[in-house]
Amino acid sequence: MDVENVAVGYWLILLFAGIICGILGYYMGKGIVAPKDISSESSLLRDENSKLRSELETCKQKLLSRPGIDARSSSEGREALMETGLTPTAPTLVAFDAKAASDALGKTIEKDDLTVIEGIGPKIAGMFHHAGIMTWKALSETSVANCQEILNTGAERYKVHDPSSWPMQAKMCHKGMWKELFRWQEEHDHGKL
Repeated sequence: MDVENVAVGYWLILLFAGIICGILGYYMGKGIVAPKDISSESSLLRDENSKLRSELETCKQKLLSRPGIDARSSSEGREALMETGLTPTAPTLVAFDAKAASDALGKTIEKDDLTVIEGIGPKIAGMFHHAGIMTWKALSETSVANCQEILNTGAERYKVHDPSSWPMQAKMCHKGMWKELFRWQEEHDHGKL
């Protein structure tokens, strides 16, 4: 036997073994790794985004109402507003219009009734009242994290509620945006994303 033929034989054996291992590895890996379903992850990110937007809005409102800073006149107030993208405006008071609320939502609405907000029933409204949140305005200025803390003080069944949209819905109620609230609740399957 020639040494050259033996060397070529070894190389051919190594080459075929490498090809066979590569093919087997490819098919084994392809069979093990299933396509990743990202729908649940996407839903979680959407919920988190909604919560963060609500908390951002609450922070902006707190900044505007910070004592000692007149956002319309002081340079510190103007700088803080510029960072948030808000423009200094005088607060507007909206009177409660029971007829407009009733027309838009199709039921009788009482001022500051927290049960108008999808996801809040009489018992949860009572929990918020006990925590000092009695009005739509107060709820609109409450962070989602604080809403969750209030829910956590109740029985186990209250902890599963998602309060991420409650401050935003309360703000719509406070500002008399009844048609917008109705549309939002309809589009989100009555508060469910």
